[in-house]
Amino acid sequence: MSEFVYLFRTTESARQAAMGEPEQAKRSMAAWMAWIRGLESKGKLKERGRPLDPGGRQLRGRNRLVTDGPFAEAKDIVLGFILVEAKDLAEATELARGCPMLDGDGTVEIRPVGAMPS
Repeated sequence: MSEFVYLFRTTESARQAAMGEPEQAKRSMAAWMAWIRGLESKGKLKERGRPLDPGGRQLRGRNRLVTDGPFAEAKDIVLGFILVEAKDLAEATELARGCPMLDGDGTVEIRPVGAMPS
């Protein structure tokens, strides 16, 4: 089995639409928890991950240019991540198809986790 990280991306306006009204936020969270419990029940959830604040900082290049977030260079923001276990990228992709992020304008970026050289 290999590990894959799912990075959840969306725009700030889509995030606000999904979480703005209490009833909508409750429905969104219920959908997320159902999907995560499904991954857990299949033995595919390695780590629940955590939500990420849209702010933060970015360092870039040799001059270590600091940019405050959310990052104006891109419309998308990374909202959070989880870590799953799958036999290959194809299975990891199939598991991501049920993600509630895809019910709106969001994106699930699927990245294989590499081993650190010793």
